[in-house]
Amino acid sequence: MSVTSEEINYLIFRYLQESGFVHTGFAFQNETHIHKSELKNANVQQGALVNILQKGLQYTDLELHVNEDGSERECNGPVALIGPHRCDKLAKKTRRDESMGRGHKRDRKDGKKGHRQLRDREKRARTEAEEDESMMDMDPADDVSVVGTPTATAVETPEVPEVKIIPASDAITLKGHTADVFVCSWNPASPSLLASGSGDATARIWQIPTNPEDALQDPIVLKHLPALTDNNKDVTAMDWNAAGTLLATGFYDGQARIWTQKGQLRHLMSQHRGPIFALKWNKKGNYILTGSLDHTTIVWDTATGEAKQQHEVHTGAVLDVDWLDNSTFATSSSDGKIYVCKVGTQEPLKVFTGHEDEVNAIRWDPHGEYLASGSDDFTAKIWSMDQDNCVFNLTAHEDAVYDMAWAPHSKTSKEPRILATASFDTSVRLWDAGTGDCLRVLSRHIEAVYTVAFNPTGTYLATGSPDHTINIWRVRDGVPVKTYQGEGGIFEVDWNKSGDKVAACVANGTLVVAHVKL
Repeated sequence: MSVTSEEINYLIFRYLQESGFVHTGFAFQNETHIHKSELKNANVQQGALVNILQKGLQYTDLELHVNEDGSERECNGPVALIGPHRCDKLAKKTRRDESMGRGHKRDRKDGKKGHRQLRDREKRARTEAEEDESMMDMDPADDVSVVGTPTATAVETPEVPEVKIIPASDAITLKGHTADVFVCSWNPASPSLLASGSGDATARIWQIPTNPEDALQDPIVLKHLPALTDNNKDVTAMDWNAAGTLLATGFYDGQARIWTQKGQLRHLMSQHRGPIFALKWNKKGNYILTGSLDHTTIVWDTATGEAKQQHEVHTGAVLDVDWLDNSTFATSSSDGKIYVCKVGTQEPLKVFTGHEDEVNAIRWDPHGEYLASGSDDFTAKIWSMDQDNCVFNLTAHEDAVYDMAWAPHSKTSKEPRILATASFDTSVRLWDAGTGDCLRVLSRHIEAVYTVAFNPTGTYLATGSPDHTINIWRVRDGVPVKTYQGEGGIFEVDWNKSGDKVAACVANGTLVVAHVKL
């Protein structure tokens, strides 16, 4: 096998011609004298250069990730044509199986859910064994039952308030995706415009009718072409700019994209060397912040699509990001740390180190005074830039805290600032951020709670779970007022600007938009 410079030059010349670079091709032809070559009339298929490069990348991928004994080396980082390859394999955890691919939304949820179920089974087994041992120690004479007479320890079950079921006539099922739908986002300016992202390598923009019985228009499909060596086709994150004119999406191939409302690709942003797990616009709309499995965050200039600054402060995957203002932001990671950074400054402004496991979610409160965080260590914490230790350590959950949301709050309001935390212990808790007290425990789901979202006025809270249900709770007393039973697990919920519709991402490849009458 041999390759000559003449053959390479000819393939480059053909590529320039096929791509429309007429003047460049002419200059290249004269420089290399390829027009005098015996190859000038060779029968070469169109796109031959790109095809050969693709095959070379596939071979390089195999060469890098197959050991001498034939076993495959685990790696989550894509192989790129330009630049060195760095295998991204997160540190092994003793708590759960790392084969789930840490960090990706679906995998993280499924992995943690499996861990919780395993621990519950072990707990039940221990309890049953202790009960059996206790029964063996009992004197048979003590086992006396009197029919119809309550025991002294009997507790009357409190009356469960009636929860209204959202009927099918008040819900629209959006079909078109061919894989699980992971993310959705209502347009902040238009209460009828909804974006969704799926594992089918597409995002879609839907125009939702005012009435459920009205005809539904076909969505605008935003196609994401995955990297050559990446089999995962998940749109992992999305966010509208504050004006609602542009939509940003993050993809598993490590690339972020900016789209117009009409589906035109404005910018393709490539610099991450691993999947993007978090993406947020700043309020001004001049920057987008992304966090990736490659341990880094990148601030992108939205006018040019170029990377303005990349921070590499974490030693694990960046799982969440959030802006404090137009230039200051926080990042959380599987390394258990939270960093606060500023555009234009390389060194972090602050580092918070109180968590003992992955930090899944971070949220600045509406006034920018507190930063809330939720972790696999079963805790949520409230932080302040004025001190190094957390202001409050919220320890009541019995499993990982996966999602959280602050209720909208006015600076002139005398009502408490409320933080909602969703946990794999099947509950949602409402906290007073001023005292650290738990105000309400919302317990209706029968499986882990993946997602929480307040309505625009902060008076109601929507929650979603793999138990196929969406529950809507009244915040002031923690009473469930509405429920919807879907046909698949719920990954994410989001309210529209008007507060009359709740969208939910479903694991069966659909979205549900429920018209909520409160």
